[in-house]
Amino acid sequence: MTQSLTQSAIVWPQDYLPGTTDNFVSNEIIVAGLTAHEIWAQLNDTRLWPTYYSNAQDIRFHDGSGPLLSASARFRFTTFGFPVEAQVCEYVPPVEGLAARIAWYGWVEGDAQSRLDAIHAWLFEDLPGSRVRILTQESQTGVPARQLASAVPNPMINAHQEWIVGLATAARNARAKE
Repeated sequence: MTQSLTQSAIVWPQDYLPGTTDNFVSNEIIVAGLTAHEIWAQLNDTRLWPTYYSNAQDIRFHDGSGPLLSASARFRFTTFGFPVEAQVCEYVPPVEGLAARIAWYGWVEGDAQSRLDAIHAWLFEDLPGSRVRILTQESQTGVPARQLASAVPNPMINAHQEWIVGLATAARNARAKE
């Protein structure tokens, strides 16, 4: 079997390039026995988030869409104690041979000391050998972002690890119920 030597990457807007913002985190796992489609189903349905990720609550959609994410969907949720407003800015469902992608621009309203802006991006990629790659990255600006970046252990890395492991576990559980 020939395996590709390259993997897909997150596509970043210029203002959020990793290494140029106040905080950037990246989490990735590769798991066997699941597909990008199965992982997608768990993230795309926001009603499921609190069942496998303890740091997402109060999810509401402003534009009459939801609870499924969609291109340009406008929603709100609470994470890290912040009320985050968000809008989907990339939405590419799983298609054989291509990585699935979801990204949203999120912001926390506030003054110069409390405002936070971020892009949170996801990539799900089927790999040879019945494996799937789950990648999430977030790039943030603002004083709260600088505070998160300097915290040890890093709460963003730990929370996002919980989220991606939770996605895989939820997909396995959903498969077992079929």
